[in-house]
Amino acid sequence: MPFVSRSNDGAIDGVFEQLQDNRAEEFLPDDDAAVIAFLNAPLKAASVSARQFRLMLRRAGLLDQVKAWVAQQDGETQDAFEYSGTFVKDSPMMMAGFAAMGFTSQQIDDFFAAAAQL
Repeated sequence: MPFVSRSNDGAIDGVFEQLQDNRAEEFLPDDDAAVIAFLNAPLKAASVSARQFRLMLRRAGLLDQVKAWVAQQDGETQDAFEYSGTFVKDSPMMMAGFAAMGFTSQQIDDFFAAAAQL
């Protein structure tokens, strides 16, 4: 039987074999529907290739807007956008770019999930 942690919205966000003080103190049976759903949920994409990222930008109609934002950034950000082989969702550059575009965390997750399928 696992101990679970929950996010602010009450959804399970972690499953542990042992009690985790101040994190996972709720004990649920192995066959609990919420535990099963959490364990069987598809993995979230944490990174995508440059090709996937750019194709998704194009399909979302954001490529020109992102290129304009990148052009206003420092040289390292411009180089990273131009030459990176992989785009990592939680990197500082990505977080700044998505914030500038007004994306919510769910929209970022959805963007990367869709890009990962390309």
